[in-house]
Amino acid sequence: MQQTKNNYDKVAFQYDWLSKVVFYRSLENAQVSLLKYIPAGSHVLIVGGGTGWILERLSQLHNNGLSITYVEISGNMIILSQKRDIKENTVEFVHLPIEEYTPDRDYDVILTPFLFDNFAPERAQPIFWQLHYALKKGGTWLFADFYYDKGKSRWWQKLLLKIMYTFFRLLCNIEANSLFDMAICFGQGKYEVLHKRFFYFGFIQSIAYRKPV
Repeated sequence: MQQTKNNYDKVAFQYDWLSKVVFYRSLENAQVSLLKYIPAGSHVLIVGGGTGWILERLSQLHNNGLSITYVEISGNMIILSQKRDIKENTVEFVHLPIEEYTPDRDYDVILTPFLFDNFAPERAQPIFWQLHYALKKGGTWLFADFYYDKGKSRWWQKLLLKIMYTFFRLLCNIEANSLFDMAICFGQGKYEVLHKRFFYFGFIQSIAYRKPV
């Protein structure tokens, strides 16, 4: 039976440990730095939230009033996420690949942590527009992902990317073999940059975007 693309089931229970071994807390810090852009009482769509630790950090910031839709392709990641302390917020867990999810509302905030690095360009762009139309006008898109600039990035970043893609392609059937520059899509959507910060020597970027009204 062919393995589902971009499915982290095989590494779900080791994922947080693996990420800290390689990046210490940089993946976590990149996401946490964005949470201040989530207003109280928001409808939030989280796509690819992994083990769900982000739910607990978000619930420390807002202990009630958030309505969260949590879309995740990995069943094991869903299991881990459902064990998180969400305080008095509500979370709907959706076990689907994002391209099969049809939103039933417009969202105030969309969070896509390390999502688009999994997709080949021809799939990343349609998924971007799918999410774009699910975000309210004037809504906030919180984007965290790896960053590589062929002209400026360091040699070890290229090597590490190659190792990462090889590893996760073998275990998780990742379809991508390189990073697609999602700034192209955000530019086409005329998003405004509210916040931009780099982590791990410029290898990880964290950006808060505002959708035009």
